[in-house]
Amino acid sequence: MASHEEKYKQLEIRNILAEQGGGKERIDRQHQAGRKTARERIQDLLDAGTFVEMDKFVTHRATDFGMDKNKILGDGVVSGYGRIEGRLVFVFAQDFTVFGGTLSSANADKIVKIVQHAMKVGAPVIGLNDSGGARIQEGVESLGGYADIFYLNVMGSGVIPQISAILGPCAGGAVYSPAMTDFIFMVKDSSYMFVTGPDVIKAVTHEEVTKDELGGAMTHNTKSGVAHFVAENDEQCMMMIRELMTFLPSNNMEDPPLKPCTDDIHREDERLQKFIPVDSRTPYDMKEIIRTVVDDYHFFEVMPYYAQNIIVGFSRLGGRPVGIVANQPENLAGVLDINSSVKGARFVRFCDAFNIPLITFVDVPGFLPGTAQEFGGIIKHGSKLLYAFCEATVPKITVITRKAYGGAYDVMSSKHIGADMNFAYPSAEIAVMGPEGAVNIIFRDRLSDEEKAAAVEDYKKTFASPYKAAELGYIDEIILPRETRFKLIQALEMTQNKSKSNPPKKHGNIPL
Repeated sequence: MASHEEKYKQLEIRNILAEQGGGKERIDRQHQAGRKTARERIQDLLDAGTFVEMDKFVTHRATDFGMDKNKILGDGVVSGYGRIEGRLVFVFAQDFTVFGGTLSSANADKIVKIVQHAMKVGAPVIGLNDSGGARIQEGVESLGGYADIFYLNVMGSGVIPQISAILGPCAGGAVYSPAMTDFIFMVKDSSYMFVTGPDVIKAVTHEEVTKDELGGAMTHNTKSGVAHFVAENDEQCMMMIRELMTFLPSNNMEDPPLKPCTDDIHREDERLQKFIPVDSRTPYDMKEIIRTVVDDYHFFEVMPYYAQNIIVGFSRLGGRPVGIVANQPENLAGVLDINSSVKGARFVRFCDAFNIPLITFVDVPGFLPGTAQEFGGIIKHGSKLLYAFCEATVPKITVITRKAYGGAYDVMSSKHIGADMNFAYPSAEIAVMGPEGAVNIIFRDRLSDEEKAAAVEDYKKTFASPYKAAELGYIDEIILPRETRFKLIQALEMTQNKSKSNPPKKHGNIPL
């Protein structure tokens, strides 16, 4: 009979085997490609010494194509739980050194187990994806495994934060699970996402395209809007995920994590007083205003390369995490178009799902005109942002810095769609349209040039200011720009116990 020592030795051998993954040669190949292994990534992501591995000895159950003679412990995915800044998170990391990270029904079960645990205890799930897709040798079993994961992604949506990092070539089913999670990180030059790869595209449509052009990190961060963040390498990617997690609650029943605030809440910056240009056609960088008013000048931007006419991201005010949505006058004059509306809407809905207050900075001349926008469905897509703001019940605080014209004024978290506090700078222009356009429509061509100039000035005084809206109670307070920080913190404190629920229903029908 085997002694205790022999039994312990057997466990040690199995542990070593499992930790070797696909073996030294394949690990070296992974490193040569500038990518880390699944275990190295987990080590970078989690607080030191906190990772607890589950299902370390699971192997696949396939017997076709000689697979029964080729089994590797862990079967191509490392899964378990650990901590980020002391807070519990669940993680799974696909191991490209084992069968190219392909998904078997056995390792799908490992991922399912992790997500189920996370939902039971109310903790985020982070998926580190590095997979060639379904394991072809398993056929429909592998596809079934994907569908099990997709189902849980949807059930967990809005319940626990779900984060995906794409850290290698991910194709087919391997991209749909990340697509249903809340945020997607990619790495320059080493990560790809596509439903069908370049070879299939060439065979079917005869288009020639490189994998980088088709589904590289910059393609998805600038053109498609599929990804939210881009990192230089695996290590930086893990650091970015760690930072994102500091703004998020563990689940939808919790408030986001408070941090002690060492930045004076009464801090005022005189630069803001002259920051908005006098000429309303002159662009300026809205990010400067955001950074100036938030804690420690720190703004963690989401989707910085996509639809740059709208800005979304996280900051803190008085130690409390907030989601910020802002028009960017420096890009397309800050107009709303299809891409910016969808980018804004998704971010607003995420913040609302996870109890993160919304701060909105408004300088919007309207919706982008043109056939491309109309044929592309700007009516439908623009209404997504409107829907998201209307539906959101978290504290909503709005600052109009300059233009708020037409329907875009309504859409950008106006008082009428449920904002709790609406501030405006004295430079705000709240009107149906710009003064020149309005005068042309009101008087048609009945005025001489002098009369027209006088009428434009008159319109500006009456309508292109915040005072008409303030008279009607649509603006709660007209504030000096330098006071913005303290005014926002006061409004956040006032609304922190806000309780509002929408009419009971299964779910609304957002115009998708």
